[in-house]
Amino acid sequence: MTGAPPPPPGAAVARNASPDTTRTRVHGKHFPSRIGALRSLVKERIVLMVVAATALGYGSAGAAPDGGAVLALVLIGTALLSAGSGVLNNVLEHEVDARMERTRRRALPRGAVSRRAAAWFGALLLAAGALLLWRGGGVLPALIGMLAALLYLLVYTPMKRRSWLNTPLGAIPGALPPLIGWSAAAGGLQAGAWILFAVLFLWQHPHFYAIAWAYRDDYRRAGLKMASEVGAGGRFLTTQVIVFAAALIPVSMALTATGTTGAAYAAGALVIGLLYLAAGVSFARRRDQDSARRLLRASVLYLPALLAIVIVDGWLP
Repeated sequence: MTGAPPPPPGAAVARNASPDTTRTRVHGKHFPSRIGALRSLVKERIVLMVVAATALGYGSAGAAPDGGAVLALVLIGTALLSAGSGVLNNVLEHEVDARMERTRRRALPRGAVSRRAAAWFGALLLAAGALLLWRGGGVLPALIGMLAALLYLLVYTPMKRRSWLNTPLGAIPGALPPLIGWSAAAGGLQAGAWILFAVLFLWQHPHFYAIAWAYRDDYRRAGLKMASEVGAGGRFLTTQVIVFAAALIPVSMALTATGTTGAAYAAGALVIGLLYLAAGVSFARRRDQDSARRLLRASVLYLPALLAIVIVDGWLP
């Protein structure tokens, strides 16, 4: 007597894939798996950078009345808005993520959670974030936060499939968090707020160009249009890196020229700006994975370093 016929191709994978069970069973022992899958959709590193940028704007503007309570609500609200944007980005790009090596194991491509559940989760995070921003900082921070989310989801995300211009366009919502913090602290947007907007706008280009280069094959497979595909040998991309990193130095120091910060800040901003530029120049010369990752690390360290410099500058007489 022969055994049962062999399973069709892929049946073993489907049988062993726990995401299928978490998709159909929400209660009991699978409920924690569903919660974990939803949590994994939150882009935590991006959330941390957004919170740091918001705190940078708040600290640069000066303390608001009841500053501790206001700051807490503003930072939590901004974090929730950023988290919700990240979740909804996962929903919009689930098919793209399934084609990329570095993203195909995310919750949605694996089927660990449904798109409907993820969409509701993201929408609730956005609503909660906007409410906390309005409660803590007022109407203007909440409007800026929602504008950033809408630009990220409705402009930057679809543009990635159409043109390499997705990076400069995406840098606009990415540069709005300092305006959230500043407007919450000052009640409006003065010159210093727009300088910080320019700082964040410039800073993002080397950061995302390093990512585009490091994962250029993955992006190509997914059909995404990145600057790494423009020109031959990456010259266009590396030229952009140097231009934006170099421009970041005088723009960041302009905060002192407007009287927002002191001489200590200017010196510190010059130092970290030169280090960031050096990492960009190294990447432009080598154009390899190691130099791209060093530039990425330098970019991740830049924002908290700038925030620390603002704080120290405020302590000095």
